Amino acid sequence: MRSIVLPGDLIATNPKVAGHGTYIENGKVYAKFLGLLDKTDTQVRVIPLRGKYIPSAGDVVVGVVKEVTAHGWIVEINSPYEAFLPSTENPEYKPNKKLNEFLEVDDMIIAKIANIDPKMRATLTMKDRICRPIRFGRIVVINPARVPRVIGKKGSMIKLFKNELGVQVVVGQNGLIWLSGDRRKVNVVEEAIYIIEREAHTEGLTDRITEFIKRRKAENE
Repeated sequence: MRSIVLPGDLIATNPKVAGHGTYIENGKVYAKFLGLLDKTDTQVRVIPLRGKYIPSAGDVVVGVVKEVTAHGWIVEINSPYEAFLPSTENPEYKPNKKLNEFLEVDDMIIAKIANIDPKMRATLTMKDRICRPIRFGRIVVINPARVPRVIGKKGSMIKLFKNELGVQVVVGQNGLIWLSGDRRKVNVVEEAIYIIEREAHTEGLTDRITEFIKRRKAENE
């Protein structure tokens, strides 16, 4: 899996390998923006996340902790607007401990948008059954505009992945998707998600994905 990097993350120490989406400072290579790290022996580059998410109250999002503050965590949610998780909205939080003992920079979380202020700054909460710190599994990144097709009508695609392959899927409205389960089966779901993203505008997609899942499942058995 390609890892997600934040603006300013150190990604290489050899300036000769700097590629698209990077910058060099004091002879080291840093990420220019939020994106996926693509690293080879000869080059490092950052692939920008496709599309930007406009937050809405009640949305489930998958985010990356960008900064630990005195009262909570600033979280990157693939949006032009800032998101903040107050310490009181993290069920694991205990007042007598430091905040970075619960979540630190680069940790990933599943959260919900509790509210949005007039400047479009989002306040997050993790006080919901679906919310959690992400400590295992895989993250898949798609264009946020394709999220409804990945979910399917009344959650039909998610049910397909769970019933046929036993893979747990949490789709962030911001285009980041968490997958958990058997590695080979997670690979199949990841493939299916990218097919859905690519062919979202076409008819008969649900039938094709169902056929694809069943064929790949049979190959793995």
